[in-house]
Amino acid sequence: MNPSAPHHVPVLGRQAQEMLSPRDGGIYLDATFGAGGYSRAILEVAGTRVIGVDRDRTAITGGFDLVDGSGGRLTLVEDRFSNLAGICATQGISSLDGVVMDVGVSSMQLDEAERGFSFRLDGPLDMRMGHDGPTAADVIARASEADLANIIYIFGEERHSRGLARAIVAARKQAPIATTRALADIVAKVVWAKPGEIHPATRTFQALRIFVNAELDQLHLALSASERVLKPGGRLVVVSFHSLEDRIVKNFLVERGKAGGGSRHLPDIAQAAPSFVILTKRPVTAGGDEISANPRARSAKLRAAERTKAPAHPAAELPAWPGLADVMRGG
Repeated sequence: MNPSAPHHVPVLGRQAQEMLSPRDGGIYLDATFGAGGYSRAILEVAGTRVIGVDRDRTAITGGFDLVDGSGGRLTLVEDRFSNLAGICATQGISSLDGVVMDVGVSSMQLDEAERGFSFRLDGPLDMRMGHDGPTAADVIARASEADLANIIYIFGEERHSRGLARAIVAARKQAPIATTRALADIVAKVVWAKPGEIHPATRTFQALRIFVNAELDQLHLALSASERVLKPGGRLVVVSFHSLEDRIVKNFLVERGKAGGGSRHLPDIAQAAPSFVILTKRPVTAGGDEISANPRARSAKLRAAERTKAPAHPAAELPAWPGLADVMRGG
């Protein structure tokens, strides 16, 4: 390791490391590599091996120095974290001692105007975490008014979604909505914020980003994949930044942390044994010092669980919310 290299400190990084509890000889998967903060911390424990995954090629290339300094203990893979079981198989790994994931957009992505994630920086309305598929501008240009309203309401939890959809459709008839500033200006004419409240465009931008990247589907799939690849005693640690993500993680762990499937009315149905022991009765949140140093930590919640010896539960069907392919073809 290179002690002189600048260190990225992830949100709730200390708490995540404590929950993950890496040990000599353990194999860990950093499902959202980003700037490498979690991977770096794991590698500080002698004898650990880390597989770092990110769908953003920029993050992967930015981690090459950490790979060089790891003595062969860090491998980086450009892929979606929903495919973590397949990644392990490709790497010849049958089981893991831990999985850590920091869900959502990274600070690096927010700070790059050309990525189009932030309404604070004017740039192309892109929002893709990877480098393929439709952009947010494509969705704004092609989605029906009803689909736009659903996307903004479901993924942004924005109560002005119908008015915003009408305004977007009216504006795009006059000129293409191709930049973050253009969209933010449209939103600001519909949603009014009081002093001290979040920016009027926050929820709409969140909704489009989540939708374009299928983030919630990816999270559902990644949690189920983690259940399949973690060995007994292996730890799952997830940091999320808004209620939609945290709800998915909480519900997954609650479901996997209890016996279910049978009842006194249907006694012949075998009960599924708990596949996880929940380690966080309540989500872990950041303290005042961390929030002062990094305001993004204010909304962060960490949940963790330990894998039992029980078989993985059957994966649940994905929720029936709007899908990118259907919206883009007008379905």
